[in-house]
This record gives sequence, structure tokens and C-alpha cells, in this order.
Amino acid sequence: MHCGCAFATPPVSPRLPLEIKTSLSKLRASSPRTHIQINHSDDLTEKSPATRVSLPSHVDSITSTSNPFVKHCLKLRQSASYRYAHGSVLVVGAIPIREVCMFQTNKQGVATEIECLLLHEEAQVPQGLEGLSIRIVRVSSLVMKKLSGVQSTESVEAIALMRIPSSFIDLEDDKDIITDCKKWFPSAHRVLVLDSIQDPGNLGTLIRSAMAFNWDGAFLLPGCCDPFNDKALRASRGASFQLPIVSGNWNHLKLLQREFQMKLLAGHPATQKPVSRLSLEFAQSLAEKPLCLILGSEGHGLSEQSRQVCELVSIPMEGEFESLNVSVAGGIFLFMLQ
Repeated sequence: MHCGCAFATPPVSPRLPLEIKTSLSKLRASSPRTHIQINHSDDLTEKSPATRVSLPSHVDSITSTSNPFVKHCLKLRQSASYRYAHGSVLVVGAIPIREVCMFQTNKQGVATEIECLLLHEEAQVPQGLEGLSIRIVRVSSLVMKKLSGVQSTESVEAIALMRIPSSFIDLEDDKDIITDCKKWFPSAHRVLVLDSIQDPGNLGTLIRSAMAFNWDGAFLLPGCCDPFNDKALRASRGASFQLPIVSGNWNHLKLLQREFQMKLLAGHPATQKPVSRLSLEFAQSLAEKPLCLILGSEGHGLSEQSRQVCELVSIPMEGEFESLNVSVAGGIFLFMLQ
């Protein structure tokens, strides 16, 4: 009878996080100063100036992988520091692009911030994107393969160069502790908190599940991978552009907890006591209570601080299973506690 936030697999050695501190005002007007903590392996350690890189207006086709704009887009996919320096990200695939566009147009009533739509030279404009007034550039199979990062480009017909959404907030250490946390999320009744989730596939899946089950946002504690990593974006299927996401530390989370009088729950195996059992009755007892659900890392589970300050909750299981994958366990928690 275990929950899925500690794992039987060998511990994953923590990667050295790198703090990238840039001024988001350079990227988008009226946005606060920002930095992001990322895994070292997600960064090229290349210091690039935050100068705007764009194609000349007359260019409507690219065939060479040596094109400077292609190199720029490749760096956006590979390097978190480069992404945040330029305020842009690559979104690969017509489905996540369409989901982001539909959400921003229908729910927010604002134009989608697509800087450029790269289409395979033989592909049609994907369904649902035909009416958008955006720049389209045709690219060769070699360029599409290089930028998509996948071996087969048959299923990749479009890549969008998008602005990092304003719904993402990266707090500046404790300097932002005086900021109004009511502005972080439109509502804070249900917030998913991720504690050192390093696998981008798990992080993206959890963000998508939180969006699907109508949670109000995600809070990333130090040690989490970048939500705009290409693998995280692929797993989230555009949800990273839809769900409000805040990257901060425990002091910021405590500020949020105090402001909204939130209960802190954490998924944890039933091997340690006391641990509550997730059930319909347990979920119903918290229906009106604002809460944060904290899920721990793949290799080490919850941090010591999470275990100390949270009520631990396990998922009842049959047999001798010790744990579930964190994204699977998270999906169960998010559904039950929505």
C-alpha cells in the first residue's frame, strides 16, 4: 500500500543546478526580473547576448542546416540559458502548437505570440492554424530533422518559434519575497508543487495532468528541470503555455501557504508512519480546503523539508509493489483531489 513518489529504481544522481539570472524586462514589457534553476545537462554553458535574432523579411524558405537562423533555433531547443536570454522557445509538432493557439485565442482573447511557423517544404498548413496571421517559412527535411530532435520527421510537419508565456514566473531568490503572491496564480485553490523533479518527461506529464484536472497552477521548487525543455514540452503537449507556472523556493511557497491558508499534502509510500491513505472520503474532506500537493523526485522522493512540514499521503496498492512512477502517482492524486 504505497504511493508513487519514492521509487524502487536506483537513485538518480542529482545534477548540478545552474541559476540563470536575466532581466525578463528585456524579453517582455512589464514583466518582473527573473531567473531559472535548471539541470546542468540542459545547458550548453554558452554565454550568448540577448540580441534579437530574426530572419530577413524576404526569406520564405530555408534548406541549409548551416543557416544562422537554424543555428539560433537549435540553441533555443538545446540550451535553457539561451531560451531565457531570448525569451523564446521551440514548440515541435502541430498538435501542441494548435492547443496553445486555441487556448490563448479562446480563453485569453489575445493573439498567440508565434514569431515564426516553420513548415516542412511539402506539408500543408496544419488544420486549425490556417486562419492565423503568422509568418510561415518552408524548411527542408534536413532542417526539420535537426530542429525537431527526432529521428523521423514524418510525424513532424510544423515547428513554432514562440515567446515564453507571461503565465510563467521565475522568482528572484528572496528578493521577490515581498511581491504579491496573489498575482502568481489567478486562483490558488489547488496548486501542484514539484520537488526536484528532474526528468522532463515526468515534469511535462504532470503539468499536462494538472491542466486536465483543472488545477490552478504548478510551483517548481529548486532542482526541477526546465518546463520549456523540448522533452518536457513534448510530454506536456502545450500545457506549459496554458497552466500558470511559478519557479521559486520554500520561502516563496510558505508565503503562498500563509496568504491562502493552504494545507500541505505530500505523496509518500506507506512505509513510514504516520501516513494517511488516499481515498474518496479523504478527498471529500478536503474539497473546500485550499491545498498544495507536493510530489518528490524520481530517485530520492520527497526532500526532508517536505516530509517535515507536510501531511504524508499514500496511494493504497495491492501486492508487493513499493511505488509507482511519479507521473502515474501524480495523475491519481491530481484526479482524486481535484
